[in-house]
Amino acid sequence: MALQPAHAQGLFDFLGGGGQRHSPPAEAEREAPSAPAPAKKKPAAPKTDKPLAPTTAQPKTPAPVSDAPPPYEPQLLRLAEMMGALAYLRDLCAAGDGDDWRDKMTVLLNAEAPSGARRDKLIASFNRGFRSYELTYRACTPNAKAVIQRYIDETGRITQDIAYRYGNP
Repeated sequence: MALQPAHAQGLFDFLGGGGQRHSPPAEAEREAPSAPAPAKKKPAAPKTDKPLAPTTAQPKTPAPVSDAPPPYEPQLLRLAEMMGALAYLRDLCAAGDGDDWRDKMTVLLNAEAPSGARRDKLIASFNRGFRSYELTYRACTPNAKAVIQRYIDETGRITQDIAYRYGNP
């Protein structure tokens, strides 16, 4: 019997690819072990006639939350940059949905980085994508249309990859 990975729905399902679902990478089938491994026995504690001294329990303090970015941060920054480019190029090519890409970026920001330096990095990536194409393209060209299609495909792949690898089951 082969185990199949669960298909998680994540925040990024709506961001790209026009609703296309890409199949997850195939994994080699694994066989279930035929018998469970025997449990190890703990050595018995030595018995003493004296009662144990009461211990003073130290309240456990939670570990400080690390400000380290998540492992998918580079992909998220790339996604933000492509969304900025799409916001510009889709309006340039009269698709009229540039505001939709801005709205998607707002949703992403609110979910991933409501405030702080990480939010600023994501906004800077979006703006970099927008401005780089704003400087390059003044009219919709066949190359601009090709970039749009490539970026829509890539945003779909990135969002699915992040949801598949890091999303909640």
